[in-house]
Amino acid sequence: MVKLAKFACLACMILMLVPTNASAGTKGKKSSNFDWNPVIDAIIEVESEGKADAVDKSGKSCGIMQITPVLVEDCNRILQLKKSSKRYSMKDRFSATKSKEMFLLFQSFYNPKNDVELAIRSWNGGMNYTKRATQRYFEKVMSKMK
Repeated sequence: MVKLAKFACLACMILMLVPTNASAGTKGKKSSNFDWNPVIDAIIEVESEGKADAVDKSGKSCGIMQITPVLVEDCNRILQLKKSSKRYSMKDRFSATKSKEMFLLFQSFYNPKNDVELAIRSWNGGMNYTKRATQRYFEKVMSKMK
């Protein structure tokens, strides 16, 4: 009986070390079937109300997702790191399709776990955002998703 108890204890310890779900082996990798559309649609509503020709007061953020030149440059840097020949231009910020592509590229690189809060806050404040500075934006986007 003591041997059986020791064996059961050992078996339990081993099972605790084994991943128990299918995603455990894909830690840090993007889920191929994650649906970003509700987040993208809410961001579009907050940023431009769906107007593809929208430009902010400074003239730097443009298009339906109010993409900045810095983001275009970062997307091109990511594409270069991925050994892709594709590149985005400043004009691409006015294309709904290419704006969404840039959002997805940004998320796949900086947010591989598909964290919606991280996606919204970083879209507004960059990767060094603070919760305090992005709180109002986060709340606006979340209210559009409901």
